[in-house]
Amino acid sequence: MMKHIFTRNIFFTKVLYLPIVFAALSVVPAPANAFTASEIMEKVDARDDGDNMTANMEMILIDKKGHERVRKIKTLSKDRGKDTLKLMFFVEPADVRDTGFLTYDYYSGEKDDDQWLFLPELHKTKRIASSDKSSAFMGSDFSYADMTKRVLDEWKYKLLKEAEVRGHKVWLIEAIPSNKTIEDRYGYTKSVLFVRQDIFMVVRAVLWVKEGKRLKYLDVKKLELIDGIWIGTEIHMKTNKGKQTIHRSVFKWHNIKFNQDLDEDLFTIRRLEKGL
Repeated sequence: MMKHIFTRNIFFTKVLYLPIVFAALSVVPAPANAFTASEIMEKVDARDDGDNMTANMEMILIDKKGHERVRKIKTLSKDRGKDTLKLMFFVEPADVRDTGFLTYDYYSGEKDDDQWLFLPELHKTKRIASSDKSSAFMGSDFSYADMTKRVLDEWKYKLLKEAEVRGHKVWLIEAIPSNKTIEDRYGYTKSVLFVRQDIFMVVRAVLWVKEGKRLKYLDVKKLELIDGIWIGTEIHMKTNKGKQTIHRSVFKWHNIKFNQDLDEDLFTIRRLEKGL
């Protein structure tokens, strides 16, 4: 089980909590030349992504032959100041049931995000080291690093051009890791982010994987406005090597609720090991 989990890297996240990652309040569109790349990303970072959230999630893993594996997950999220606490419990199928994932997503880059994975069959909680965060999260195309929100100052931004995604104007923003430590943590040498101009939300991305000459393509296929908050409720990520897609992941969220009664004591290692 351990080998399976660590062999493959709401990103952007409060992306994976990606739906949380891409959430945003609708705002009045600004002229295309009104902002620099850094100013656009500051507005993306400042979006209201909700608080005290609960949701059900489906993780669909699709191999290059089209074979699917479906995993069902219960998710919880709570803000603690500017930091975000996130907890996930796998419900189905039986081989991953009661597996838990806890994240302390720190807003400041002064401290690396804390992540723990509880494996019930081993009765063991493993802390995810920085060197493992570019690995695949539970066999998906998303990495452990993708499960947290990027720190603005850890990336250098450049405005490339304008385009359209599903009839909406977007900016294309190039993001380069500011140093080798950040590059190693995320496993990406470069990203191009498609930011919708009307809601300052990342709706697509291309990610250059550091190892293996691979590209990842992220696409927010479905957006919903829930309690005044834009949230991605269906997010796709595929990994290509050359022209061939070698794996795909689909994350779907259901029954999303904000402003729930969530005590901070839920987001502890003790609760992670106890389960739902």
